[in-house]
Amino acid sequence: MRAVWIRKHGGPGVLEVRETEDPTPKAGEVRIAVKAAGLNFAEVSARQGIYPAAPKPPCVVGYEGSGVVDAVGEGVTELREGQRVMFLCRFGGHASMVCVPAHQAVPIPDAMGFEAAAAMPVNYLTAYQMLFRVRRIAPGDRVLIHAAAGGVGTAALQLCQTVDDVTTFGTASAAKHDHVRAQGCDHPIDYRSADYVEVIRGLTDGEGVDLVCDALGGEDWKKGYSLLRPGGMLICFGLANAQKAGKRSWIRVIGQVLKSPTFKPLAMMGDNAAVAGLDLGSLWDHTAMIHEGLERCVGYWERGEAKPHVHASFSFDEAAAAHAEIEEGKNVGKVVLTP
Repeated sequence: MRAVWIRKHGGPGVLEVRETEDPTPKAGEVRIAVKAAGLNFAEVSARQGIYPAAPKPPCVVGYEGSGVVDAVGEGVTELREGQRVMFLCRFGGHASMVCVPAHQAVPIPDAMGFEAAAAMPVNYLTAYQMLFRVRRIAPGDRVLIHAAAGGVGTAALQLCQTVDDVTTFGTASAAKHDHVRAQGCDHPIDYRSADYVEVIRGLTDGEGVDLVCDALGGEDWKKGYSLLRPGGMLICFGLANAQKAGKRSWIRVIGQVLKSPTFKPLAMMGDNAAVAGLDLGSLWDHTAMIHEGLERCVGYWERGEAKPHVHASFSFDEAAAAHAEIEEGKNVGKVVLTP
């Protein structure tokens, strides 16, 4: 099989395509011939060396993809050879052959393309968890989504539209506003030229919002919390502010950690506000939750409620360019890799 290896921590140039023996599925696993794999901030951070959960180099990362079941391990009855599936995996997904537990793969409709399927698991499952399990948005809610033009942002904007009368605010550079409007954003905000806190307070007569979906971190968590109206929640699900293009900067990472606010329960009681965290990579042992979420992703697509937007597709040999596209903030929607 072919896979994209991180030889050492560093810039995109540390990536290398290598060939190794095909893996063999263990009991309870399926082997998938990968047709497309999703690329996320997490994998870029792993390459830079600022993602603690990632394996040490040399390694293969990758959380998601799509393909065709190539072999089944002992005891697997829910999937069969030849089925088209989308899957989640705890690293190793940027390979042409992947073995995963059967519950981490679900069949996809014949009409769903492999690239669209690869663009769904991480982004839409993250958005689903935030909107319907952690916060449970309701009619009349106001939702602020940071990095609204990215993969998770696009998914969250689309899923917000499945609930009546939800008003969405999205931060994105001005060049991406047409995209976020097309995904359902009511109020795009150019974070480069305006203070989104002031803009939102102006648009809501000072009331603020009910949910902030924040993968930025640092001082933005404090700003997001300040925007919550009674009953509101800030969901922290990333630390993108710690990242810069190319090699990691420990000064930047430490700076963002030091800027992160400390939330005190007694103060939160008085504010009638909540803070929650979400890390999809920590949910692997919750098999029923993962499987249900994947099935819901397919259901959203079948009902036309989820429309994955693939920004660009890169071959494994172009992985360095794919990483650069994300860390330089050029992508609108999802970046995928193909073997």
